[in-house]
Amino acid sequence: MKLALVTDAWQPQVNGVVTTLVELVREMEHMGHEVVVIHPGCFATRPCPGYAGIELAVRPARSLAYQLDALAPDAIHLATEGPLGWAARRYCMRRRLAYTTAFHTRFPELLKAALKVPLWLGYAVLRHFHRHSSGVLVPTPSVLQMLQGRGFRNLRAWTHGVDMELFAFSERTQPYAGLGSLARPVSLYVGRVSYEKNTEAFLQLNVPGSKVVCGVGPLEPSLRARYPHVRWLGVLPRDVLAQVYACADVLVMPSRHETFGLVMLEAMATGTPVAAYPVEGPLEVVGEPCAGGVLNADLSQAWYQALAVPRHEARARAQCFGWAYASQLFASFLVAARRGSAWPALSIHNGVTQMSSESSTI
Repeated sequence: MKLALVTDAWQPQVNGVVTTLVELVREMEHMGHEVVVIHPGCFATRPCPGYAGIELAVRPARSLAYQLDALAPDAIHLATEGPLGWAARRYCMRRRLAYTTAFHTRFPELLKAALKVPLWLGYAVLRHFHRHSSGVLVPTPSVLQMLQGRGFRNLRAWTHGVDMELFAFSERTQPYAGLGSLARPVSLYVGRVSYEKNTEAFLQLNVPGSKVVCGVGPLEPSLRARYPHVRWLGVLPRDVLAQVYACADVLVMPSRHETFGLVMLEAMATGTPVAAYPVEGPLEVVGEPCAGGVLNADLSQAWYQALAVPRHEARARAQCFGWAYASQLFASFLVAARRGSAWPALSIHNGVTQMSSESSTI
């Protein structure tokens, strides 16, 4: 199968969506599929307002159409709702091509926090974007239920995974030279330093030890100035980030609006437990009770209780999420772009994608 993956989020951006897509492409290619990624680097770009380091394609419609015409993909997946996603949607609608989409980020909550845009308006726009999708891939059942309640259709329960080799397990916290000697326990935040991530809730935690932040974002300059005793590491290569996870005693996830929260899986894979609110994302990833960490409406209480979670239990929870299965599930949701074209019937049995000898059409 030849898949066109259209995304506004791609390298060199560093975030959970990019990580998810990079791992997905790797696994899809390992399964024998050809994946062509159409990303901002293929076009003229400009910085996203308010988000330094994120480049958006400028007027990509004509060039995108040329690329898709030349590619003639068997399937088309629109991973994001940015300029490229909207341009690809128009392309598919005009040519009457079927496509799938994904819901990775709760942009309405971000717009409400940053610009006071009403939630109903933000979700109305996203509902329109996904309206004609043959399948909207959603990372957790709780987010799927939320979107159902807001009138979204054709939802598909997907999942994400973690690289268990890169984020290797350690029975005890490991020293990381880049941090020097820090007072224990070490509390870690990994993610965008931005409105929707509720980063300041982590910085305000009244807990002993040291705090470390890995990430950048629009609020970073002001928060760095207000919290000078926090160690700010910026964006790190993933192999170095794995060492930082292993150095931490607790990963704190302060966001109340996660669709998944890949950093929680990465931390748990190294053995570092998670402290988070009992909201969508952590409820699915961390689990209850005390699977890979602790969820509590009082984040400080979650932090204290997470310290007692054995590191091997956090690792065991992460092992429930594998990229091979997530990618096989993704492939099973794809649809033939052109009506009437032959399409191998995919099914998943015991975690293995199987391709039947019969073909189907749409």
